[in-house]
Amino acid sequence: MERALAIPIKDLQMLGILHQPETCAEVGVVLIVGGPQYRVGSHRQFVQLARALAREGITCLRFDYRGMGDSEGGKQPFENIDLDIEAACDAFSAETGIQRIVLWGLCDAASAAMIYAPTDPRIAGLVLLNPWLRSEAAMGKTMVRHYYLRRLLSINFWRKLLGGKVNMNGSLQDLGGFVHASREKEELPENSYQARMQAGLNRFRGQICLILSGSDLTAREFEQQALEDTQWAALKSGKAQIHRLPKADHTFSSAGFKTEVEALTCEYIASLITEDPAR
Repeated sequence: MERALAIPIKDLQMLGILHQPETCAEVGVVLIVGGPQYRVGSHRQFVQLARALAREGITCLRFDYRGMGDSEGGKQPFENIDLDIEAACDAFSAETGIQRIVLWGLCDAASAAMIYAPTDPRIAGLVLLNPWLRSEAAMGKTMVRHYYLRRLLSINFWRKLLGGKVNMNGSLQDLGGFVHASREKEELPENSYQARMQAGLNRFRGQICLILSGSDLTAREFEQQALEDTQWAALKSGKAQIHRLPKADHTFSSAGFKTEVEALTCEYIASLITEDPAR
């Protein structure tokens, strides 16, 4: 069953779509929408994911937070949507009776989920896809390692260069800027969203499923900062599982990539269902 759900938040209303199978698992999913998207998602990704979960007996809510899609209010920056996520989880639990919730998010929605998760005891797990973790230093390293190196190894680049179709001065200036940024030692300001993500994930006591695309600079930036930094302790612990889809793009746009994400999500939730909730 799919039905619209009005979600109250302060004196406003958000809109969600609840996907509820006849027999529901004890763990459900609240899908957070990231970026300039609404509850359908790029290439209907979120609709298809919610329906795939429902076929497996997993209840799912996808919703528009304030200022997006059909929800009222002004658009909120992703690092400040704790109230929106809380309201969605409240409505989800009230409608379904489910008290163990997985937050699922792509890009800055994954970042928002990290910040929110430790504040709500109902959150049993996180599915995080290509989290947004931008910094000048990480961007510089990512561009040098993964963009410019790949260009130098590309036959098409050399064809364009020899054909005079490459702006060498502009390219060299850009490269120089990224090299300089990559050498910078960057400290996270205490109240920055990056620091809040790190602290939130480390404080979170539930299970984590991280899915990274191989063909995505956002995923590479996250790896540069989080997976190579011992201060992101949660990702080095036994509670985190990390999956890499080597050929996938940022939004997992092909049918094959979406199917892989759906399967990984279902397998992860099945593992939460079988574990002892009191653990």
